[in-house]
Amino acid sequence: MCNTASTLLLKKQLCELSKSATEGFSAGLVDDENIFKWQVLIMGPPDTLYEGGYFRAELDFPRDYPNRPPKMRFITEIWHPNIAPNGDVCISILHEPGEDRWGYERPDERWLPVHTVETIITSVISMLAEPNPDSPANVDAAVSCFRLLISSHFRKNFVRIFRSLKEKFVGVCVKAKSTLSKSGSQ
Repeated sequence: MCNTASTLLLKKQLCELSKSATEGFSAGLVDDENIFKWQVLIMGPPDTLYEGGYFRAELDFPRDYPNRPPKMRFITEIWHPNIAPNGDVCISILHEPGEDRWGYERPDERWLPVHTVETIITSVISMLAEPNPDSPANVDAAVSCFRLLISSHFRKNFVRIFRSLKEKFVGVCVKAKSTLSKSGSQ
């Protein structure tokens, strides 16, 4: 393994990850001879559809890392709007640096050389908890996510509105009964 700046930086990040306890994931090399290919195990974030699950992924770093972002791909099959059916992860911080030709992302949302393996994986865990259906890599999953969101929103608001109407209706009925009782006693 040659000691380029990329190699040294990745070795340093690997060492830092192995020294500190990381929440929600573990990471290491696929092969001790290749510092540019990492394996990751992500624990499904709490209070999400993924809670209790373990998801394997790989990070492939370019030789000019950190000037360019790595590619991340889930090995474990996962249904998510921002993960393509083949497992490729679509998240802003893994997009090439610079201007977004479609104007969707600001340059500071895209790859910056200050990102580390830890910030990448933490961002992906956040993405699992809060998908971005506006920029899907898996359109079918985005549609499912949208329907689930609408359904949940409808249920929550239906219960709130129903309770409010029930209280008003009970109030009207009590008032009507009271009025009828008074008119019946005359």
